[in-house]
Amino acid sequence: MTPSVLGRVQRVLFIRLRSLGDCVLTTPAIALVKHAFPHLHIGVVVEDRFAPLFTDNPDIDEVLPPRLMRVKSFNADLCVNLHGGTRSIALTAASAAPHRAGFAHFRGGAVYNIRIPTAQEILEVDRKVHTAEHIASAMFYLGVERTWIPRARLFAPPAPVADRPYAVIHPFASAPEKTWPAENFLAVARNLKDLDVRFIGSASDDLSPFREYPTVAGAPLKQTMSLISGASLFIGNDSGPAHMAAAYGVPQVVIFGNSDPTIWKPWRTVAKALIAPHAIADIHVGQVLEAAAWARNTK
Repeated sequence: MTPSVLGRVQRVLFIRLRSLGDCVLTTPAIALVKHAFPHLHIGVVVEDRFAPLFTDNPDIDEVLPPRLMRVKSFNADLCVNLHGGTRSIALTAASAAPHRAGFAHFRGGAVYNIRIPTAQEILEVDRKVHTAEHIASAMFYLGVERTWIPRARLFAPPAPVADRPYAVIHPFASAPEKTWPAENFLAVARNLKDLDVRFIGSASDDLSPFREYPTVAGAPLKQTMSLISGASLFIGNDSGPAHMAAAYGVPQVVIFGNSDPTIWKPWRTVAKALIAPHAIADIHVGQVLEAAAWARNTK
C-alpha cells in the first residue's frame, strides 16, 4: 500500500471523462475522500454535457472543462486519472501535478508516478467488483481508510409537485443489444395502474412510440435529475439514468442485455436486475411487472 498521498496534499484533481454512468459512480469515491480529508480542495475535469452531475455537490470545489490550460491552472498537487484514454493522459500530463495517479493497466505509464493496483488487490477479494467499488478502491490506495462505500451523490432542485405517484421509464440504451423492445415498455406502462408514467430520453431518441404518455426528451440534465428524484419507481435498460435513479434511492427494475450486472447494477438502492439468457427480448413483460412489484414493496 502506498503512503497516504491524500494526507500530504492540498489540491486534488480528478479526471473523469464520459460516460454518464461512470460519472455518477465516481461520486461515492469523491465523498470518501472529502469525508476523510475535509481540508482538500477538489476539482473534477469532465465534459460540459456531464458537468451538471458534479455541480452543487458540496464535496467538489471546482468543475473544470477538459482543456489543457484550464487543467494546468488548477495547480493540482495530486492528479488522479479515472479514465485512462488518450485525451485523459494528455490532461494528466498538463496538470503538472507532482503526484500523478492512474490504474496500473492504463496506457501512457510514463505519465504516472503512482500506479494503482487492481481493485481486487486493494480490497483483497477474489471476485468481480462493481464499478463503484473499482473507483473507490483507488481512494483507499491513495490514503482513505478502508470503509463502507456510500451511495452516489447528485444534487438538483426538488422534484416538481405531482398529483399522483409516478414512474419514470427510460426505454433507450447505447446499443441495440442492450435495448428492450419499445412495445414491451408500453405494455409495462399500461399495467402500472396506480402510477402515472413518464418516459424520458435524450434529444436524439425517438419517443414517438410512447406518445400516449408524457414524454421528456433532451431536457437539461438537472431537470432530468429532479424528475427522477421524485419518482416512486424507475424502469429502464442498463444505462446512465438507472445510476441517477440509484443515487436518489429510487426503487427500480433494470433490464440487462450483454453487460454484466455484477459490475453495472444499480448501487445502494432497492433494485432488481433482469438478465437476458440469450437476447434481451427474451425477458418477458410479466417478469418486469413482477420485479417492479417486488421493488416497490421492498422499499
